[in-house]
Amino acid sequence: MKIGIIGAGNVGTGLTKHLIAQGHSVMLSFSLDMEKLRTTAAALGADVGTVAEAVRFADVAVLATPWTAAADALAQVGTPPERKVLWDCTNALKPDMSGLLVGTTTSGAEEIAKLAPWATVIKAIPPFAELLHSPEALVGGKRVGVFVCGDDANARTIVGRLVGDIGAEPIDAGPLVLARYTEPAAMLLVQLAYTRGFGTAIGFSLLRDAAGNAPDGV
Repeated sequence: MKIGIIGAGNVGTGLTKHLIAQGHSVMLSFSLDMEKLRTTAAALGADVGTVAEAVRFADVAVLATPWTAAADALAQVGTPPERKVLWDCTNALKPDMSGLLVGTTTSGAEEIAKLAPWATVIKAIPPFAELLHSPEALVGGKRVGVFVCGDDANARTIVGRLVGDIGAEPIDAGPLVLARYTEPAAMLLVQLAYTRGFGTAIGFSLLRDAAGNAPDGV
């Protein structure tokens, strides 16, 4: 699959490492230092392009910028020739990580959908970048659970498979509106990791009765 990643920081490059290892083709975009990005991409085996080029290239586009840069990045997409699945990895953190800039009455994902009318937005916040850059994105030998939200079941399945490819466990959480609750849950992890001293080797795991009915999608 062709993956166009918007955002070449620690999350974007961490995703790239795992996705390329699973046989996907990746194009990285959106960096203040394009020369550094070319060097990084070459080391990872990825291509480099503009944001618009990355989205046109992609079977699935990935938004992996800081929240405060998301609008600027998406403004550079233009109008793709066809509708795209957009995997939204962002969370609406305040710059000092003390809380969320968006929450409960809407979600970052719903706001991203307004900024990207060309996209079918799927929210799935990956494990911490530190885990993505470790040899295995595991905690206690187990995969971290990642909630996958979106209004299109097929697109949730596609992103869920990519979540599995980065070494996490996809959990089908249903429609995009439920990102109003998965985003604050991810904010709790941020607070535990950086404020409460738990460190970044933490994550969620969903326990459920294996005999129960599984949801459609992931």
